[in-house]
Amino acid sequence: MGAQWLFIDDPNAATIISLVQTAATLPMVMFALAGGVLADAFDRRRLMLWVQVYFLIVAGLLAVLTAIGSMPPLLLLAFTFAIGVGNAVLVSTWQPLITELVPRAHLAPAIRLDMVSVNVARAVGPAIAGVVIAAWGVPPVFAINAACTLFLIGALLAWRRPPAATSVARERFLPALRTGGRYVRHEPVVRLILLRLAVFVAPATAMWALLPLIANRQLGVGADGYGVLFGALGVGAITAAFTVGRIGRRVSANLLLSVMGLLFGVAFGLTMVVPGLLAALPLLVLIGFAWTATVAVLNAELQLYLPGWVRSRAVAVYMMTFTAAQALASPLWGLIAQHVSLAASVWISAGLVVAGGLVGFAWHFPESEHLDRAPLVLWDDAQLGVAAEPDAGPVRVVVEYLVPEANVADWLQAMTAMRGSRSRSGAIRWEVYQVGERPGTWWETYTVPSWEEHLRQHTDRLTAQDQAIEERAFAFATGVPTAVHLLPPAP
Repeated sequence: MGAQWLFIDDPNAATIISLVQTAATLPMVMFALAGGVLADAFDRRRLMLWVQVYFLIVAGLLAVLTAIGSMPPLLLLAFTFAIGVGNAVLVSTWQPLITELVPRAHLAPAIRLDMVSVNVARAVGPAIAGVVIAAWGVPPVFAINAACTLFLIGALLAWRRPPAATSVARERFLPALRTGGRYVRHEPVVRLILLRLAVFVAPATAMWALLPLIANRQLGVGADGYGVLFGALGVGAITAAFTVGRIGRRVSANLLLSVMGLLFGVAFGLTMVVPGLLAALPLLVLIGFAWTATVAVLNAELQLYLPGWVRSRAVAVYMMTFTAAQALASPLWGLIAQHVSLAASVWISAGLVVAGGLVGFAWHFPESEHLDRAPLVLWDDAQLGVAAEPDAGPVRVVVEYLVPEANVADWLQAMTAMRGSRSRSGAIRWEVYQVGERPGTWWETYTVPSWEEHLRQHTDRLTAQDQAIEERAFAFATGVPTAVHLLPPAP
């Protein structure tokens, strides 16, 4: 709020304010996946501590430079971007941490509780900022922001995270980065969740980008009134966090998401026709409710669906999608507001949110709460007659199936799902062949980047979902399929 309000009276306020939102969110697009790799590889407590120290330094410099009058728009955007870089690492670490702190049965309520803390901060922070700006200006707001990092530093110092037990060595950075992206690319449920997120957030982010202008130009209020509007959003968000669980027991997540899209779009559009602040507050409560309900449900469904080995990286992709939609769309809404009208920008975005809610009735993903995503050891240890170094690769695995002619069509259909399973767990290439010299004999071949990567498939990357896929494919074959491993020659 301080960054946006600092230039509220500038002739280019609409563009600057929307660019603040972009500068805050663009680093998530650029660095969240790297943060997810770090969070999957290192002690999350130590990682978050270092990020808080970084925040303290950057936010402190921002406060000092603003106080002495050395904060032009470009420098403000640079500092906002720097804070966003820290957020990219922090959020990729913070979100998956919830799965360490609560059992799976409590994960969805815990994520909603996390949303309560986020939205209490979102309600209380701007309200305090509005009072401080009205009384003393923007620099004290930046100083308070820097001081707030001390609270999380204290909590992290008091927390003793037990060391995570692992049977395999830490993944190297670049292979882990590629593996996380490969998992998301080959998992259709995750892709659908990300699509629904983007379709909602891209138009809905106009509310966050344009709220200062709505407060100042449409409702005619100052910084204190702007803080009250944020408070109304927070009330709606907190109400959603405490009630969405009860609603979710009566309706599906898919239906709930569509209804929330309709509620958000209608309420946001009406902000352009209400006569003043008091009339706008109930609409902001509904908007905050719908925003939080949508984000919390999508977040919970994703985390319930993800296996543990790739959770931080996939959550990072979720955050990248979330913030990319904000970063790319926010300037667009600001430009429409500046060059057409504020009302046009609000009504176009509201209409798109409503359209996304209607389309969402046809986009269904499976409910994740009762799925078993624990790692399973499905394969016996490979019995090699030669030594294989961990970084030896690429490695090709050949699995031989004996398939009766009558079962070939069904087997090939089952192998389509097998391709997705192999690719999600690390394969970079997959094919199936019929052996010409032996009728009824088929080879499935897939390639992994290294022997170490294949060992991870053996130990911690397969789940009950992969087991069901294998059992279906094996059911159409006679006997037990056998595998051989093709290794590159030693240097």
